[in-house]
Amino acid sequence: MAFFQSSVTVLQTLVIALGAGLGIWGGVNLMEGYGGDNPGAKSQGMKQLMAGGGIALIGTTLVPLLAGLF
Repeated sequence: MAFFQSSVTVLQTLVIALGAGLGIWGGVNLMEGYGGDNPGAKSQGMKQLMAGGGIALIGTTLVPLLAGLF
């Protein structure tokens, strides 16, 4: 059971890191779009930023619930 708990913790860390990375990448694309006055880059950056935030939110709220399944 301890192995399962530690694997859930590792999974949570990985999902949060993935979301944070995507959010940072989206922020960079968003700022690049504003700097170059490029509406396509702004749109893509905002989508990536919001998706990264959503993935990080899933990592903090839903992944810990996996520990209670078994």
